[in-house]
Amino acid sequence: MATPIEVLLVEDDPGDVLMTKEAFEEHKVRNRLHTVSDGVEALRFLRRQGEYAEAPRPHLILLDLNLPRKDGREVLAEVKADESLAHIPVVVLTTSEAEEDVLRSYRLHASAYITKPVDFDQFIRVVRQIDDFFVTVVKLPRTGHA
Repeated sequence: MATPIEVLLVEDDPGDVLMTKEAFEEHKVRNRLHTVSDGVEALRFLRRQGEYAEAPRPHLILLDLNLPRKDGREVLAEVKADESLAHIPVVVLTTSEAEEDVLRSYRLHASAYITKPVDFDQFIRVVRQIDDFFVTVVKLPRTGHA
């Protein structure tokens, strides 16, 4: 695949952001990882509002559920209800193992639900597997819906 994959990471934990960046950098340079730390910023990025007016349209969203200002469940619901964003795959990557979070995420049309491993090496491995799967295996929409 010649063109880079734009990935939006919505994560408020600086340690998880750092580990995710590290996994992407070590694994594949062609993918671009953009990060925001809360749900409000995620929606502004996706809708290209304010400082994000020139933001690329992500091909994939990695979304934490427990976020400040607007939680990941609300972000997921808004993304999937917005015709211009609904086509973007959303992988929920969270610490929650609660069955109700899993069910609700899939009901809101998450593409996958992954509980973050606490072990550093395992976390890196999971992020690389997500990257491999969505970049190598899955055919992502390449259109730039506005």
